[in-house]
Amino acid sequence: MGKPTGFLEIERQVSKAVEPKKRIQNFNEFHKHLSKDDQACQGARCMDCGVPFCQSGRELEGAVSGCPLNNLIPEWNDLIYHNNYKQALARLLKTNNFPEFTARVCPALCEAACTCGLNGEPVTVKENEYGIIEDAYAKGLIKPCPPTHRIDKKIAIVGSGPAGLTAADQLNKRGYQVTVYERDDRIGGLLMYGIPNMKLEKEVIDCRVGIMKAEGVVFKTNCGIEDEKQAKELLDNYDRVILACGSRKPRDIDVPGRQGRGILMAVDYLTAITKSLLNSNLKDKNFAPTKDKHVLVIGGGDTGNDCVGSAIRLGCKSVTQLEMMPELPAIRSDNNPWPEWPRIKKTDYGQEESIAVFNQDPRIYQTTVKEFILDKNGQVKEAVIVSLEPKENKETKRVEMVPVAGSEQTIPADLVLISAGFIGTEDHVARAFNVTLNPRGNVKSNQDYQTNIKKLFVAGDMRRGQSLVVWAIKEGREVARAVDFDLMGYSNL
Repeated sequence: MGKPTGFLEIERQVSKAVEPKKRIQNFNEFHKHLSKDDQACQGARCMDCGVPFCQSGRELEGAVSGCPLNNLIPEWNDLIYHNNYKQALARLLKTNNFPEFTARVCPALCEAACTCGLNGEPVTVKENEYGIIEDAYAKGLIKPCPPTHRIDKKIAIVGSGPAGLTAADQLNKRGYQVTVYERDDRIGGLLMYGIPNMKLEKEVIDCRVGIMKAEGVVFKTNCGIEDEKQAKELLDNYDRVILACGSRKPRDIDVPGRQGRGILMAVDYLTAITKSLLNSNLKDKNFAPTKDKHVLVIGGGDTGNDCVGSAIRLGCKSVTQLEMMPELPAIRSDNNPWPEWPRIKKTDYGQEESIAVFNQDPRIYQTTVKEFILDKNGQVKEAVIVSLEPKENKETKRVEMVPVAGSEQTIPADLVLISAGFIGTEDHVARAFNVTLNPRGNVKSNQDYQTNIKKLFVAGDMRRGQSLVVWAIKEGREVARAVDFDLMGYSNL
């Protein structure tokens, strides 16, 4: 610890966001990051505490506390304070293949577990990570490093999201011949098309993929492996195959009027916008018309918030976001102590923008849709919403959200975006590879990430269910080690 009194003397300082009415004019990232001097001060706030919960990645009361990657956070915080960015980069890359992704989109489980957060503000771990990796790119330190020796073994990876990219990076560095198959037209999976540009500009992904190509990883786009013949060819022609297709089966809602036009899955809406943005800067209009529409978003999570921010940028007339669960408290409750993940209300960028543009938070809590009302052409025009209340199910003894009688109301809705999460891997992919699924619809594996098929491994959301980028990176690293051990009898990954 370079400055023992840093956490006592220095206040937490984070990057400044461009004000909402200005940033909604484009789809660019919108944070103005700290200077080197300010970043050094923030690094000095790290206590190097005896038990660094920030890097623990342990489950407490049903949620993970600390970084799942076990990043060496106190070490690189101290190195930032001493302006030793090169060594800080070396420590960061020991555990995280793609800090440029996590520094932008990770919810910072590490900060929620920071010891400074027990009686004050946590260390700016995510901002410090961003400072390290961006300094490295600016100085040309992130460059291709192909392996000096190749192993005569071939690995196929299906899916190029964060889990697939991480496994490819690890195994390629080990010397294997790695080929990544992606069904979309660009590499990145949900990093590319599931996360809007304002959270992760796609040049960041393209830059890293370019480095991996130069290191020898082969990428094949528009190559979905989705039928039995394709799956068999892969298993016959490669020594091992890793499935990293994500949990891409969206949860639908079953209410009258669901068949109407203008009712879309959120991920399809976001994907179309990003494709149009990258292909033509939105000029081709190959996305759901949003301008002057009353937009209804069903789901209160990150994807729902992304839909709110995207709809506002595209000129919607209004936006409403339904959240089934009760509104969370502004501060931790007594039964949610540090270092548990704080179950508190979070107002994200999309909601901030709604407040700035429409003078109201778009969220309506404890509410869901009861019915969609269509016009004579089958186009959705209104939604009947109903309030919910928690009640215990006498049979299961579980608390469920049930409708409140007589609470129905009708609101305008020209465009509806369903953001209710995902329920497992897509059925046709599972059938193609003849893998066993668990009760949640994800691919079943043993502790070594191996499926019921001998040569076939699985990682990421496809194995654990919808989760965070940081978990996908961890699973990619672990499945790479499992494959390496399976082929070689040992592993130094």
